[in-house]
Amino acid sequence: MEREHPREVIRAACARYGEDVVIDWCVAFLTGEISGEDAYGPDLPKLVAITGSPNPGGWSQPVDPVNFYWIRVWAARAFLYVWRDDAVEALATVAADPAWRVREHVARITAQRELGQLVDALLPMLDHELPRVRAAAVRAIGAAGEYEHAAAVEALQDDPDITVRAAVVRALENLSQRLDRPLA
Repeated sequence: MEREHPREVIRAACARYGEDVVIDWCVAFLTGEISGEDAYGPDLPKLVAITGSPNPGGWSQPVDPVNFYWIRVWAARAFLYVWRDDAVEALATVAADPAWRVREHVARITAQRELGQLVDALLPMLDHELPRVRAAAVRAIGAAGEYEHAAAVEALQDDPDITVRAAVVRALENLSQRLDRPLA
């Protein structure tokens, strides 16, 4: 069985329940207003709506709490496809989430939506052990950062991972163009 793209899942949820309702659910999942236990209990229909799966995660019941971070990943991912400005507060709340996948999604959303107010919260990700997290943070800073963030990105020019180094080059170009000034 082929799964729908997350964009289509979120569009369907918004068509059925309304954008504001879906965004409210995602904010509640991100901030812990809806707990992991509730997400797999009474609020399961909300989780099913934003994941497109009758068994989000495919886990046996009861779901091991170690997997509850996926709820925040799925909720954050929704903001790639649906948006309301007050979602920034929820994303700021999870910018330092213990789960790297959540932080990576915050960086992706920051880049896509050019959320400058989140850039400072992403700076610690530049030191993350996983290259994909560092690269996501670099791209976000390139898309939404300011002049004072350039030095933090430049520090990764010699990163051991080629993906991060390539992201640095693009991010510095983006910063220079966006800010309409040379960075050096």
